[in-house]
Amino acid sequence: MSIRTYLVIAISLMFIAQWPSIQDWLAWDRNAIQDGEVWRILTGNLTHTNWPHMIMNSLALAIISFIFRTHFSVRLYSYLLLVLAISVGLGIFASEIQWYAGLSGVLHGLFGWGAVKDIQAKHKGGWLLLAGLIAKVSWEQVFGGSASSELLIGARVATEAHLSGAVSGLLFAGLAIFLNNNNEKKQRLSKK
Repeated sequence: MSIRTYLVIAISLMFIAQWPSIQDWLAWDRNAIQDGEVWRILTGNLTHTNWPHMIMNSLALAIISFIFRTHFSVRLYSYLLLVLAISVGLGIFASEIQWYAGLSGVLHGLFGWGAVKDIQAKHKGGWLLLAGLIAKVSWEQVFGGSASSELLIGARVATEAHLSGAVSGLLFAGLAIFLNNNNEKKQRLSKK
């Protein structure tokens, strides 16, 4: 399977999750999760507040995936999206949010992960992408989300999800670099 096929599947799942009867069963809902509906920690990332929100996040997923495509295998990409979705779903518990729908937390994590991989690969602009992500997330923590985005999605921008996703993406990228360097060091030592 290619990343392109994976994107078609992911966007199709978000499209299906947008139907009201399905969305009610999948959206991140604090009370429902606390009552045992733990799948919502993951599936809340597939639902959206409205169709423009879903289309905007689908396009962002495609663009971010295209930008960082050289760093992904399908297996790694699948794993990363799954881990980021769970991290964002769990991270929201640290906030006051009662209900959440959207992929933006995962998108911020994917972007952070890709920026670190660009830096590691010595691609021009990697540091600029990382600085831009940190500036955006920091701005949102102080001043809140974009008013135009809130108007488009019909809800408050969940800046807490953006922060959780960005921090998770950066931590996972750092962990991957650490583990890779550790493995390379062990291989060098074993050859001596």
